[in-house]
Amino acid sequence: MEKAFDFLRENKDVAFGTVENNRPNIRVFQVMLIKDHNLYFATSPKKQVYKQLLANPAIEILGMKANISVRMSGDVSFDVPVEIQKEIYDTNSILSDLYPSYDAMVYCRLEVKSIDYYDLTPRPPRLEHYDL
Repeated sequence: MEKAFDFLRENKDVAFGTVENNRPNIRVFQVMLIKDHNLYFATSPKKQVYKQLLANPAIEILGMKANISVRMSGDVSFDVPVEIQKEIYDTNSILSDLYPSYDAMVYCRLEVKSIDYYDLTPRPPRLEHYDL
């Protein structure tokens, strides 16, 4: 299970899926921080994804590189402490290029409930599933 989190620490760009009006919405997000089986993300409060998450906090993310993919799902919450918000803003330089300060954004955390780690390298391919 930890190798799935390690994979996302190294491969931060993920497909980030939400639902609106029973329709999937997918965009690319960056995992900003991983702590205690929680993935942290940041976005603008003006974006549609924020409104979608408020209406339906269920998400699924998918990261892939070469023959390995990692899928995680659960519900997001916006109860991210200010210290973590500042840490995310200060350690991800792309954010300061886009936003004037840490408090111009909203931060959410995904408490991971389900993980699929899929490796196409061995024959047969290996799928490891974890429910947390």
